[in-house]
Amino acid sequence: MTTTAPGSPYQSYVYAYPHKTAYRPLPDRPELAGLWRDEKQDALSLYLHVPFCEVRCGFCNLFTRIGSPEGLTTAYLDALERQAGQVREALSADARFALAAFGGGTPTYLTAAELERLCDIAEHRMGADLRSIPLSVEASPDTATADRLRVLAERGTTRLSLGVQSFLDEEARSAVRPQKRAAVEAALGRVRDAGFPVLNIDLIYGIDGQTAASWIESLDAALAWRPEELYLYPLYVRPLTGLGRHGDGTPSPEWDAQRLALYRAGRDHLLANGYQQVSMRMFRRAGAASASAGEYACQTDGMVGLGCGARSYTSKLHYSFDYAVDAREVRRIIDDFVAAPDFSRAELGWEMTGDETRRRHLVQSLLQGEGVDLAAYRERFGSTPERDFPAELAEFAARGWLADDPDRLLLTPEGLAWSDAIGPRLFSAGVRARMAEYSPK
Repeated sequence: MTTTAPGSPYQSYVYAYPHKTAYRPLPDRPELAGLWRDEKQDALSLYLHVPFCEVRCGFCNLFTRIGSPEGLTTAYLDALERQAGQVREALSADARFALAAFGGGTPTYLTAAELERLCDIAEHRMGADLRSIPLSVEASPDTATADRLRVLAERGTTRLSLGVQSFLDEEARSAVRPQKRAAVEAALGRVRDAGFPVLNIDLIYGIDGQTAASWIESLDAALAWRPEELYLYPLYVRPLTGLGRHGDGTPSPEWDAQRLALYRAGRDHLLANGYQQVSMRMFRRAGAASASAGEYACQTDGMVGLGCGARSYTSKLHYSFDYAVDAREVRRIIDDFVAAPDFSRAELGWEMTGDETRRRHLVQSLLQGEGVDLAAYRERFGSTPERDFPAELAEFAARGWLADDPDRLLLTPEGLAWSDAIGPRLFSAGVRARMAEYSPK
């Protein structure tokens, strides 16, 4: 885990709790059928992980392999199909999926025919009706080809997320992301032609050499496509990444100030252009189509992950396979996954106690613009966040991060800006210790 300067707004992006670096091998390797037996399964989320990319960007610490030897993607899909069959058997006969996503890596690294097979695995093996539930798929400009996009549109994709990061060629080079703006614009044209209800564009701020003017220029280039969603990510330099090999990733006060200023400029620019802030990173165009999760609630409903980089969540255990960033370790894990005959047991994970469940609920809710529904929290836990987390919330209030609302625990605009510092402050001592012990590989 990267160490950070005291008071830094940028400690870690908390998109799930606990972090995967807290997971450890499960000594009893519990059977999935037992883990899921008493779980609520009427509104599950399904995630399929594709661990391949055409290139690795300098900031990327995702579990992904660059390129693939001949036959590897076929072998990977074979393993994914074997896993899907065994996982589906572990679920109840009437288990139902309310949400689906394909991530990576880059799912559109697969060919059009392979994407058809990926959708078949989700539908025919797992029983997810992709045309009737929200389906989100991640893509890159170079792999967003017309034939791939046609398959995804026909199979029910409601949200296509395109990783652009910057529309300016010099900034893309600085982030070690080999792309040209002309190729990005062409890809966006193909995505719009395919007719997905929701287009999301990912952008990054804090790139070396980026200025307020160049950041707004990149935002305006994105806004020209009227995307339904925009995600604005602060740049992080993490261990074992391309950028991480040239520095330790510890933020300086100057870099923190630059990122915070760019965040505020970007936020204000999007608000002035008709977008609503959903979280620190996510902005949605007012009145636009939404690829919302519908009835699925990340705080309470389970997730089933397929693929060697996917996580699964039950109410009592979060579990996954091994995780790595280093190319050799990634290849080893993928090779082991492809060769595995048995996917009926959980390998690595973290047991969820009552305290951890409360922390997860708070993290998953507070970092969203709508905050924590206090009545729902009381109904679920028989308590209040203030009673369960008095020290943490007192600090947040003292810093001006909490809004005054009788029904919801909400972050102020300044609190949202500090989301990447607030999330880690809610980690338990046990999770912190596990993360501190983790050696990046």
